[in-house]
Amino acid sequence: MFKQVLREVVERTDGSIAGLLMGFDGIPVEQYVRDGSTLDVETLGMEYSVVLTQVSDAAKSIDAGEAREICIHADKLTTVIRLLNHEYFVALALGSKGNSGKGRFLLRTLTPKLLDELV
Repeated sequence: MFKQVLREVVERTDGSIAGLLMGFDGIPVEQYVRDGSTLDVETLGMEYSVVLTQVSDAAKSIDAGEAREICIHADKLTTVIRLLNHEYFVALALGSKGNSGKGRFLLRTLTPKLLDELV
């Protein structure tokens, strides 16, 4: 079920490369990588999991509430990350010309499907 949701997000988002469901502990639950991609999506998730914990803690410390979404734009890669709960997040990696708006929308609307299966 997780792979189906990740596939849907990746295939429906122009310029996307991969989707990943991962725990904040750095252990991947599921991933979907578009054919032909060489992106090491597990390493991407592990590296960002540390940052996500810090961002989440920072949001709480300034009384901003729970962090829900983080978008990281680098020269060659955009990563949209949706925090599902205090244990898991889902990430979408896109090329520099990828449609991050559509990816954000799909991640947000498909989050309930992922949460239902994680319980």
